[in-house]
Amino acid sequence: MSKKTKRRKLKIKNIIILALIVIILIFGGIFIYYNNSLKAINKNGNDIEFTINEGESLRTVLDRLEDDGLIKNSNMSFIYARLNNLTDIKMGTYVLNDSLDTDAILNTINSSSAALSKGIRLTFVEGDWAKHIAQKIAEATNVTEDELLTLWNDEEYVRSLMNDYPFLTEEIFNDNVRILLEGYLCPNTYEFDKETTADQITRIILNQTLNVYNEFADEMSQSNLSIHQIYTLASIVQYEASKEEDMQMIAQVFYNRMEQGMPLQSSVTVCYALDIEKDDDWFRCEANPDYDSPYNTYMYQGLPPGPILNPGTQAIRAVLEPSANDYLYFMADVYGDGTVYYATTYEEHLANVEKYLN
Repeated sequence: MSKKTKRRKLKIKNIIILALIVIILIFGGIFIYYNNSLKAINKNGNDIEFTINEGESLRTVLDRLEDDGLIKNSNMSFIYARLNNLTDIKMGTYVLNDSLDTDAILNTINSSSAALSKGIRLTFVEGDWAKHIAQKIAEATNVTEDELLTLWNDEEYVRSLMNDYPFLTEEIFNDNVRILLEGYLCPNTYEFDKETTADQITRIILNQTLNVYNEFADEMSQSNLSIHQIYTLASIVQYEASKEEDMQMIAQVFYNRMEQGMPLQSSVTVCYALDIEKDDDWFRCEANPDYDSPYNTYMYQGLPPGPILNPGTQAIRAVLEPSANDYLYFMADVYGDGTVYYATTYEEHLANVEKYLN
C-alpha cells in the first residue's frame, strides 16, 4: 500500500473519529440540556395554584406551566410526557410547587385525585330540622336558606320528584304539614359544589334517603303504618331517644298507646309546634301541652301531620323493629345520665318523675 493511500485512509479515519466526537458531544449536550430542562426551577419553592380547563391540550398546559414558572421548558417536558406515558392530564385545580421537577408535576396533573375539590363537605346529624339543614347549606354555598325552604315546600316541585323517589307519597300533601320534605332529608355527610342549585342539592340528599329507604322497603311494605307514618313516628322516636335500644323500646310504647286509643302525648311534638330551637329550654315543651297545633300530640289524637325532624337509620329501624314491651309511659333522667325509665301505669310514671326530675 502506498504512502499516499495510507495517508488518505488515516485522514478518513480521523474525520470519522472527529465526526463521532462531534456527534457524541452534540447528543451529550442535548442529553444534558434535556435533563436540565426537566429539573425543578427552585430549591426552596413556592406553592402556585394552577388550573387545567376542560378540553385543554397537553401542549397548551405545558406552555402555561412554563409561563407560570413551574417548568423550565415546555418542549422538553412534552417529549418526556410522551416517553413516559404521562399525557393523560386531568382537568381541575392543583397546588403545584416550583421546587418540583417535571416528572412530579406531570404525575400530579395526570391524577384527578390530586386536584383540589371544588366542593364542600357538610354533615347533617340525626334530629336536624329542615331549617337547620338549609342554614348549613346557605352558609357554605351560593344557595340561600329561603330558596331551599321554599323549594322543599313547593307542591309542584315535590310532585315532580315522586317518580324518582318512591318514599314521597300523596300523604305528604297535607295542608297542616309545615315543610313537605321535612323528615325526608337523610342525615349524612354530603359533598356539594360551592356554586350549585337548590334542585341539585335536594337530589343529592334525596338520593341518600333513597338508599336508606331501599334498605327497609320490604319491611315498610309489611308494616301497618304507611311510609309517611313510618317516617313521622321515626322522627318522634329520634327526638325522644339517643340510644338505639331506647328508640326500639319507645317505638313500642307509642304502638301500645295507639293500640289502646291513647294520645301519644309526646312533648317533643310540642317543641316542633312551638318551633323551639335545639338549645332552648326543653321545659317549654313540657309546659305547653295546651298549645293549639296539629303537631301537638297532647291535643290531637294519633300521629302529627308529618315528621318533626329528619330521622336517622336507627330511628327508622326502631319503628320497624321495636322491642316488645307492655309499657305505656317513659321518661328520661335529663338531670342525670339520661337513662330512660319505663312504666306500665300512670302512677308508676309519676313516681319515676318524682324520683328523677324533681
